[in-house]
Amino acid sequence: MPMQHIIQVTGLTKQFNNLTAVNNLSFTVNEGDVYGFLGQNGAGKSTTLRMLLTLIAPTAGNIELFGLPLNTHRREIMQQTGAVIEKPDVYKYLTAYENLQLFAKLSGIKPTTQQLMEQLDMVGLNGREHDKVKTFSQGMKQRLGIATALVHNPKLIVLDEPTNGLDPQGIADIRNLILHLSRERKKTIVVSSHLLNEIEQVATRVIIIDKGKKVIEGSAAELFDPSQTVLELDTLNNEAALILLRQSQWAQFLQPRRSGTLILKLNRTVIPQLHTWLVQQGVQVMQVQPRHSLEDLFLQVTSGKQHVEAFTN
Repeated sequence: MPMQHIIQVTGLTKQFNNLTAVNNLSFTVNEGDVYGFLGQNGAGKSTTLRMLLTLIAPTAGNIELFGLPLNTHRREIMQQTGAVIEKPDVYKYLTAYENLQLFAKLSGIKPTTQQLMEQLDMVGLNGREHDKVKTFSQGMKQRLGIATALVHNPKLIVLDEPTNGLDPQGIADIRNLILHLSRERKKTIVVSSHLLNEIEQVATRVIIIDKGKKVIEGSAAELFDPSQTVLELDTLNNEAALILLRQSQWAQFLQPRRSGTLILKLNRTVIPQLHTWLVQQGVQVMQVQPRHSLEDLFLQVTSGKQHVEAFTN
């Protein structure tokens, strides 16, 4: 059975006066994907997602969701779509349960109390259902926002920077929720982020955009291949370290140098062995910085190192 395209975008463009925020962008999201939408802040991610949700109109291009043109089947498409764009729109003086009940009413559905409680339990708010949202942490508000986006049981979920402003525990909670929705609830999810590490842990397919244009698109398994890790190595004496490396079993992994730094491409699982070997040779290691080949590619095709640092910091 052929894989169904949940989202098909062709030639999508959005201009704001003289600014081209999205530039002739085309991509496909398949049924069951966790589709990672990567780009630095200002790359055009949110603008693209807003066009998918009809919050803003495109200047040019075509958008199809569930095989239907968005411009003529908006109501039918939105009934199958849930989204959290930027900060979740929840009411802080209502309880979590009351918020969910209100959003269900706005969606035109009448779930039972048990169904609403199960929804709150799924996003990890069991025990806090009847507490007012003003007492919640930002991570809890974010999970409640996702619960409201799920109240009508959509097939497609769109999350724009869902870990922004969260502490490490909040980020882990959102990550686990995305994995649960994908694996257990069989949802198709589009999640945008400027954090490569977060997308790596959840995505099945990935697109990177820069200045509104597509840089690369492909399966996460290929793009995050651990055998293609690029290692940047700095020592107290890089010239002496390079001579040692060229005379060793590590010579096959050496790459052309950049800015004096030693570069190797190898499987990330052998990095500890390399580090141990260098120490045994008397090399004083200053820094070992592994980067995915994807990061290295991104550095090459975009306008500067700050883009990669935005992904890794």
